[in-house]
Formats: sequence, structure tokens, C-alpha cells
Amino acid sequence: MNPGTNRIHILLIIDGLEFGGGERVFLQLAKGLQSVFDISVAATPGGLFEEEINKAGIRFFAADMTGRFSIISFFHIKKLLRKYNISLIHSQGARADFLARMVCGIKIPHVCTLTTPVEGFDVRPLRKKIYRFADYISELFVDKFIVVSDELQKLLICKRKISPCKVVRIYNGIETDLFKPEDSQKDIRKKFGISPNMRLVAAIGRMVWEKGFDDFIRAVPFVVSAIPNIKFLFVGEGPCMAGLISLSEKSGIQEHVIFTGFRKDVKEILSGIEILVVPSLLEGCPMVTLEAMAMEKTVIASNIPGISEQISDGENGRLIPPKDSAALSKVIIEMLNDSKSAGKMGKAARKRVEEKFSVARMLSETGQVYRTLLKKG
Repeated sequence: MNPGTNRIHILLIIDGLEFGGGERVFLQLAKGLQSVFDISVAATPGGLFEEEINKAGIRFFAADMTGRFSIISFFHIKKLLRKYNISLIHSQGARADFLARMVCGIKIPHVCTLTTPVEGFDVRPLRKKIYRFADYISELFVDKFIVVSDELQKLLICKRKISPCKVVRIYNGIETDLFKPEDSQKDIRKKFGISPNMRLVAAIGRMVWEKGFDDFIRAVPFVVSAIPNIKFLFVGEGPCMAGLISLSEKSGIQEHVIFTGFRKDVKEILSGIEILVVPSLLEGCPMVTLEAMAMEKTVIASNIPGISEQISDGENGRLIPPKDSAALSKVIIEMLNDSKSAGKMGKAARKRVEEKFSVARMLSETGQVYRTLLKKG
């Protein structure tokens, strides 16, 4: 995009330290709204997110967000505001949010997407208090909060006492034209040396404590004892990966478990599995559940806020208590042995995604937030 365009210029700021759900959503926003607005993106350079933004032909600005606050990035973004006549900033991620709030002040409309509040950070109590105080002060500079679940909307309004008119819930969306049930990719088994007669179950996501993968591994021995011809894929990487591999070895299930590391072919992996397990302890509005649901896969997930707004137990998937490995193993076995129910839930899951979690709907609602704020300005 050329900076000389007459369209309103929007700057998206995100940490970009890894390619997670937030980066996926901001990539959708940048690509989906660039025909309406002049879109630029600022993030930590050097990763897959920058690669995808550049591939889409969208202007990318490098901004170091490896620390809590960078004075260099602050002045860099300030300079960009003047040079490119930026009219609105939309941020996500603790570092990006704080930077954007300080840059915008009261002069430029600021939209903040919140998926994981400070209350859910895995840090020491004192540091959490410091972060929360910084949030409290800088919240004054946010014109609109976008939250990805009803639970987060309640938290901001009821606990943080933020005005309801400043908070809007917009669910994450999935490209239903790309994630289709008919796109069956059996070749994915060949990539991992899995024979056609093996049952295949997967977990996909960052290897961090919030994802609860250790609880899933503890459930695997019980499933193997009931269904020996089965393999489990753990797709992703992160700080907990070594510990998870060690736990699988101690549990004696290493022959049934494959740690794939980070993969770009998540769609192909989803197409080749029977069940996706999401044993998370903390989530906003996870994308991988929606991707699997769009492909009519059986999703077994923790009954926690965010996920429970996507899945209704027994209707379009199964919900189990978090950290309950016994319950998880039981439901996995049940669903593998009941293909009729699994198929029925899969079709219902696809329908729910089409109705409530399409990327088109997310783009439309986010664009409306921008237009409303820009009219006020």
C-alpha cells in the first residue's frame, strides 16, 4: 500500500514474538481490511508474523517489544504517526498495548484487543500488582476494548469498572472457505510414519503451562490400555516442551506419542486426525478449536471460559473439567468408539462456526468499531 492513499490509515501493533492466535487474528485483520483502510503493522521483527505480513504486501514497521517498554520504539512509533498520518491504532499483547497507550495518549483513537488479562499472567504477585497498576493508569487512554469472550467482557465491566460503552465482544473468526471437512489429507500420516490402521488424536498449540498438555499426557496411558493401535501428535513448541517429552518417557508412552515441533501445515494435520484435544487451563477464544470445528472434527476441550462459548457439551463437541486426566481419557475412548455421535457433533460444530465464528463477521464488526471511533474524532 502507498502512504499517499486517501484512505484512512490504521496502524496495527502486536508483540509478534511468536506466531500465536493473536498474530493470526491481526494477520486476518490486515489482509481483510486493507481494501477498506490503509493498513500498516508494527511488531517485533524477524519471525513468521513479519514474513506473512510482507507476503500479503502490507507495510511492516519493526518495533522492538522484547521488553516491557522500549523508549526507542516509543519515539519510533511517534514519528510514524506524523509521517504516515495515522488516524487510529489497534493493539494486542501486554507490551504492544502499553506502548500504544503511551503513544496515543488522548490525541489518537486507540482500540485494544484483550485476550489474556493481567490477572491471568504467570508472574509473581508483586510483579502482577505492578503490571495491573500500569494497566489501570494506561486504560484511561483506550477508547474501545475488544474482548474475545463474554467472560472477559464481564471482567472489564464488573471488576475493572470500565464503562460498558467502551467494551465490545467480538469473537475470533475462521476462514470457513479454507477449513473445509472435504479437505481430507491422509498423506499427513506418511509424513510422521503413521500406518493407516492407527487411530490418530492430536493437541496443537504453544508448549506453555496454560495449555495443560501435561494433563493430556497423563491421560494417554489409560487410552492406550483400551485402544492400543493409537498415536498422539503434540504439535507446537515452547518452554515446556522438554518437560513434556520427559513426562511421556516416564509414563512409558513414547511409542505412542510424537512431538512434531512447530508446523506450518496445521490445516493438513487437522484434516488427518480424528480428535483434537484442547486441555487448556486458560484461554481467550482459541483459534485451533474453531479450525477443527470448521473441519467437522471431534473436539474434546476443557470446560473453561472462552472455550465454553464455542462448544456446547454433547452437541458440537465435548467438554471436560480442566486438569482431570481421568475424565479426559474416558471421553477420548468414548468418542473413538462412537463414530456416529462423533460425526453428528462434527457437523453441528461446522454449523456453529459458520453462524458465529466466521472471519467475515469478525472483520465486519471490527471495521464498524474503527468507523464509529473515527466519526467521533
